[in-house]
Order: sequence, then C-alpha cells, then structure tokens
Amino acid sequence: MSTPYPFTAVVGQTDLRLALLLNAVSPAVGGVLVRGEKGTAKSTAVRALSALLPQVDVVPGCRFSCAPTAPDPACPDGPHEPGPGSPRPARMVELPVGASEDRLVGALDIERALAEGVKAFEPGLLADAHRGILYVDEVNLLHDHLIDLLLDAAAMGASYVEREGVSVRHAARFLLVGTMNPEEGELRPQLLDRFGLTVEVAASREPAQRVEVVRRRLAYEDDPAGFATRWADDERDVRARVVAARALLPKVALGDNALLQIAAACAAFEVDGMRADIVMARTATALAAWAGRTTVLKEDVRQAALLALPHRRRRSPFDAPGLDEDKLDEILDRFEDEDPEPEPENEPDPEPGPEGPDDGGPDGGGGGVPPQGDGPEGPETPEASPEAPSEASETSETSEAPEAPEPQPAQGDGGAGGPEQAAVRAAEPFRTKMLSVPGLGEGAAGRRSRARTAHGRTTGAQRPRGQLTKLHLAATVHAAAPHQKARGRSGPGLVIRKDDLRQATREGREGNLVLFVVDASGSMAARQRMSAVKGAVLSLLLDAYQRRDKVGLITFRGATAELALPPTSSVDAAAARLERLPTGGRTPLAAGLLKAHEVLRIERLRDPSRRPLLVVVTDGRATSAGGVVGDPRELAGRSARLLQAGGVASVVVDCESGPVRLGLAGVLATDLGGPAVTLDGLRADSLAGLVKNVRTAGTSETHRRAA
Repeated sequence: MSTPYPFTAVVGQTDLRLALLLNAVSPAVGGVLVRGEKGTAKSTAVRALSALLPQVDVVPGCRFSCAPTAPDPACPDGPHEPGPGSPRPARMVELPVGASEDRLVGALDIERALAEGVKAFEPGLLADAHRGILYVDEVNLLHDHLIDLLLDAAAMGASYVEREGVSVRHAARFLLVGTMNPEEGELRPQLLDRFGLTVEVAASREPAQRVEVVRRRLAYEDDPAGFATRWADDERDVRARVVAARALLPKVALGDNALLQIAAACAAFEVDGMRADIVMARTATALAAWAGRTTVLKEDVRQAALLALPHRRRRSPFDAPGLDEDKLDEILDRFEDEDPEPEPENEPDPEPGPEGPDDGGPDGGGGGVPPQGDGPEGPETPEASPEAPSEASETSETSEAPEAPEPQPAQGDGGAGGPEQAAVRAAEPFRTKMLSVPGLGEGAAGRRSRARTAHGRTTGAQRPRGQLTKLHLAATVHAAAPHQKARGRSGPGLVIRKDDLRQATREGREGNLVLFVVDASGSMAARQRMSAVKGAVLSLLLDAYQRRDKVGLITFRGATAELALPPTSSVDAAAARLERLPTGGRTPLAAGLLKAHEVLRIERLRDPSRRPLLVVVTDGRATSAGGVVGDPRELAGRSARLLQAGGVASVVVDCESGPVRLGLAGVLATDLGGPAVTLDGLRADSLAGLVKNVRTAGTSETHRRAA
C-alpha cells in the first residue's frame, strides 16, 4: 500500500483544510464539496484526511461495520451478540465515476434467491463506507442513477437493495466528500444541498508558495515514506487536537444570540429550507470546539456562513456561488454577542500541537488549521473569499420599438469582415420546447431523447449479457416452465437453471451532445435582435443543463468560424462565452456548418454512444464563402446536406425579423433535414402552441356535440 501524502504538508488552502477538519471533529456537519480548478490539491487533501480520523470499534467479523455498543438490528450479518469490539482505522472509500449500481449498493444473487431461497448478498461501497468517508472525485460527472442512490442513502442512513421482491437492507451512514472542477459541469441541486459545506479553491499566485508546493511534492515522490516520517509529529499533533475537540464538542453552548445570527443570515440570503440553519449551527459549534472554547462567538457564525451558505443560495446554474461579506457582517452586527462565556470545566489542553487556539484562523473565529512545519515559505496568505455575486442581470428591453437598421456587410473577407460591435446582454431566459433526437439511442443516461437504459419502463426481455442485473420474472418463469417435468420437479417450486434467466430491457432517456452554431455576423447585429438571440441560446443552455447534456458552441462571422467552446458538461462556461460574444462582419454560414461537421466527427470517435443534436441559430443569410471559391449560398447548402447525409439531427432557430422575410432559414432547415422554429415558437408557452391547443380543444368539443 502506497504512503499517502501527509495532510499537514499541504501548502495553503486554508479554507479547504479547515472544512475537512471540522467534519472530522463533527461528522454531523454533513461533508464537504470542494470546487476548483485542476491541480489545486483537492484530492490530495481529501485522501490525507482519513489518517487524522480516530479509530472506530466494530463487531468482529461484521462486513457492515456495526458498532458493538449499538449494532444494527437489521444487519444482514446479524443478529450480533453483545461483546467487545475490534478497533480499526476509519475507512476512506472512493466511488469511481463509472461505477455500476451493484458496485455501489451491493449485488444480490437472484439465481440462488429464486432457486434456493437464500439471500446471498455481496456488500458494496456504501457498506464499506459506513461510519467512514465516502469520497467521490469529479462528483459532478457521476451518473444520475448513482446520484439517486446516494441521495436515498444520505437521507435515510441506510441502503436498500431490491431485486424482484427480494430485499436486503443495511445501515449506511457516512461522511460524503466530493471534489469537482466547475468547468466540467454543475451538480444537481438535490445533491448539492446534501453537502454540508462547500469550499472554492484556486492555485496560489504567490511565487514563494508555488515554489514550496513543487519542492514538497518532489520530495514526496522521491521518498514517500521518508517524507511522511518528517511530518509524523505534526500529523500526531493534529490527530490529538481532533480527538480533544470531539471530546469538547458536547460541552459547547450555542447561545440564543448565535442562533438569531444564524437564522437571520439564512433568511437574508434566501436559502431554501431549514437545512442551512442546522448545518450552520453544527459548523459554528465545531469551530468553537476546534478552538478549544465552550461558547460559540460571532466569528464562528461568520465563518460557518462562509462555508455553509454559498452553494445553497444559487437559483440557477448560471448564478456564481459566493456571499456578500459586507452584507453578512451587517446582519451579524445587528445582534450583540451578550452571551457570557462560561468558565471551562476540565477543558482539554487546546494546544496539542505547536499552535494555540488563537492562531489567527480565518477571521479570528478559532478556525485555525494545522501547522505546516518549518517550510521555507513565508506567512500563509489566506485564500481570497469568493466575490459577491452580481445582482440579477437586467433584462433587455421588451418594447416593440422599430428595430435598428442592420449594418451593411463590409466588402471583402479580410479579418472580421467589418467593424466589430460590442457584445450585448442576453435577454431573460425562458422555458423552451422539448427538442430531441429521433430514434432510439444507447447513450449516457439523461433526460432528452429516447434510449435503451438500465432504468426506465420495461419494454421486453433478453438473455443476459454478462451478470444479471434486472430480472424479468415473467420471462424467466415462461422460459423455465416447459422443462419442469424433464428436470424432475417434485416440489411446489420451480427448478430454475441459469439458461432460464432473462434480463429486462428498459427504455428511458439519454443525454445528448447539443452543439450550438450561432450566427454572429452583421445581419444579426441589431441590438434588440442579438439580445433576443442570446436569450434564446441561454434558455436552450439551461434546458441542456436540466436534461444532463453535453454542450458545445461554434460562432461564425467575417470570414471564419470558431469553436468558442469545445463539447463539455459545463453550461456555465458556454453561458460565459455567449455573454462575451461580439457581432459584426459578413456571414460565412458554410464555414460554421463545416466546423460543426468537423467537431461532431471528432466527438463521434471520442464518445460514439452519445448522439448529437445540432442547433443552428441564424437568419439563413450567407454572404461570405469563408475563404473558399464559390457562391456562398450554394456552399452553405452543400455543407448542410453533408451534415444530413451523416445522420445528424438538426434544428434551425430562425432569427429573421421585420416586415420583409426571405425565408432562408427554412431553406437551410430543409437542406439539414430538420425543422425550423422561430424565436417565439421556441418558447414552451408560445402563442402558436396556445392557438394549437385551443384549436384542438375546439375540434374535440365540436365532435362531442355532433355525437
């Protein structure tokens, strides 16, 4: 087994180390979500935490880590007789992003259950993580069905495994820790709220600190055991401080003023539900215990708010996490801290290590983190707190004033093909109509197009390929019934053999690759129109987030097309690129379509099971050949037919406006083999849809009266 990197050797990342230690002191805080760019020691710090956790006593031989003082009465290995426990280190269990459902919750042998009536159960990762840490690296990439299982286990403190009426239950209480890079996509709100604390991390910009990071990492890779030995004393001190803080935790008093501050902060920042208040209370209590105090101070409440509230105040995936610290201070200052601090009784020594309780932790709240030895770096610079999110963006004008005249395209294709105009703000997003890929796919689970999936409605049965996971009971019985006499059946049960088992085939929804091709040329540059176009694309991006799609963004203007955002799961990144999108110049429609063909060809090699949906946002004009000799319109038509021949599902969002319309977007949609929809028709509650519903209702009423 390789030697882990010492926790106390991590350079910087004050908030990250503090959040992890608070969970070590009080697991009831509810875990940590670590967000940040790659290469910032997220995984290193999390993996090093397990060495600081106290040992746990378990029932000898129990595969589910039951506590000897309070064993689980429904434990599959039980019932357990009272007796002494066996100590073992706390476990750090890692859940791979690509894990199967059986690997997470455990596997039940259906064949033995049907034929022998025996519950042969192999525990999964949830059983291994009971009374320990469950760590998910790149948690934002976890499949939806695994997230559902995690949510159930976190809410109930137990895991249920059911296969065709055969059920097994075991306790599953664990500390959930996740790391993620926001550029690769966001978490579902339900799972996001399950993390007690969240921390934003970034690489230091101080040269001296970066040098020390490199020095320590190289020293560790050259001699892991020797490096760990050099930090053993610091690790021992922090471990002792965690044990002392755990012992002090029940004695910490949470006064009325502190509770009022917590409630006022949660109400002012408009977080949903009451979980935030409870998590803040537990975090503030853990901060006081970590500092060796028995009273919660205002500084503890402030630090708890900075850790527990940022991820709970988001209203959409485009809202940046963070708190307005000036507003937070104003809220806390309304309540004077009048609770007297009681005299400590048998208070443990708050200095198990080289630092004392007043070690200058973040904001003076006793949230000091473990020392980093006598490294050559200077005083540690606390990580900057997240910037306060800006107020909701102003919506664009909705008045029906005459649209500004479109700029005339510049002559020639050099450069951008014309003067670049400043980016305009997107209009308010809206709920869009459902766009899907026709046919039946087999891609990653999502919520857009029909697909064969592991979850969903049962549509048939087939022989299992590999391990049986979803038994089709009726088909299995039907396959075994004709052979009962030949197999010498004499009792009431069926004689089942492996060849009789049938796997259920299910149909659900998949996530797609939604590739946006956006016209940013001069013909789209009228400010009101471009604002509406950006609002429509932003709405489609929000829909893609909710349906668990990957997204990509191509823009074309002047003489070229640009891949503004390679396919990714981060709609935040796509929205940011869209917000900065400039306009102006001629319209190289063919270049945009050919760039889309190239991107989809590469993505098909990388992820062949994920089907694409091409969304072209344009008025259909083509005024530039994009550096190729030929008629721009003819080149655009040939490029579109090339995509159609490749089987790419397409939708054209027609942005043409004004009294005179050429209908070129409709021609493009015909060449692509897909539908064309106007900006207004893209809305789920559009007037066209309302009229259609009214007509349908009127026709039904007429038929009813005639009958």
